[in-house]
Amino acid sequence: MSPAHPENWPVLTAKGAVDEQLWSDVVGLAAAAEESDGNPPLSEQTLVTLRSAGAGGTAGAITALTLALYAPDESGDEQPDPATAQDLAGVAVVVEDPDGTGVLEIAVHPSYRNQGVADKLVAELRERRGFAGLKAWSHGDHEAAADLAARYGFGAVRELWKMRLATAAAGAADVALPEVALPAGVTLRTFIPGQDEDTWLAANKAAFAHHPEQGNMTRADLDARMAEPWFDPAGFLLAVDSSDRLLGFHWTKVHPRHGEHPAIGEVYVVGVSPAAQGTGLGKALTVAGIRYLQEAGLHAVMLYVDADNIPAVSLYRRLGFTRWDVDVMYAPLEGP
Repeated sequence: MSPAHPENWPVLTAKGAVDEQLWSDVVGLAAAAEESDGNPPLSEQTLVTLRSAGAGGTAGAITALTLALYAPDESGDEQPDPATAQDLAGVAVVVEDPDGTGVLEIAVHPSYRNQGVADKLVAELRERRGFAGLKAWSHGDHEAAADLAARYGFGAVRELWKMRLATAAAGAADVALPEVALPAGVTLRTFIPGQDEDTWLAANKAAFAHHPEQGNMTRADLDARMAEPWFDPAGFLLAVDSSDRLLGFHWTKVHPRHGEHPAIGEVYVVGVSPAAQGTGLGKALTVAGIRYLQEAGLHAVMLYVDADNIPAVSLYRRLGFTRWDVDVMYAPLEGP
């Protein structure tokens, strides 16, 4: 184990593209942290941005600032050449939008926790970028993250709940999902790669005009997700009218088994075009996607929802979902 003096360890800084070795190190660190904590420390958008940047471009106009803290090698040298350092102890990634705002996520390898790694990364970030326009996610609402946020003047500004529905495959009683009919003239079909991308992006933008994260998804973002191993068009349900006009969708996702954690389905995103809102299509799509995941034999289905979205939380509770975990977003608190 390397000596516990991270304030003297080297920090690599990458703006935009990350090289293959750093990408591999970040993925390995994230996997170790998720196995230890049960929560991925880096969001999908962060990983998509890093991967697309490493391939020579970025998802839309989004870029990433990456600070990687490497532990010294076995020689005990406190300031080794980063190219020869053996372990990525921690990483901080800021995904930045063109307007200068950014979202920070930090991951610390389980072997290097309680040594000041996160403090070192935040201090370096403050010096190199500053906190202007910055928000930060804590996936799983860890006490250590709350303490770190408080030390640097950040306070909680948003809660994103993870809700979970156990299925009969996990030994639970059959979930009595309601029978919800599609609106008259509406049918379901699956997403067709090479045909539906642009139509879906337009529908998604209209459905989530109020939601900057989801509504601003670009073709590069979509292509990056479609290139992921988990993507399966069979679980990407589209609601169309008799002329094949897209009215809504339910994109499901299956998280594969890792370690002792079984595979789990996700209500990835449900959207309804403005023209079809208020028709009951959203609920019908939600139930259809959940049934699809249950029929795939998954032990549980999960979803993300903002804690203050009372109508959505109420709907999911009626469908049998319960709060499972929470992600907390922090932002700098205004001064007196």
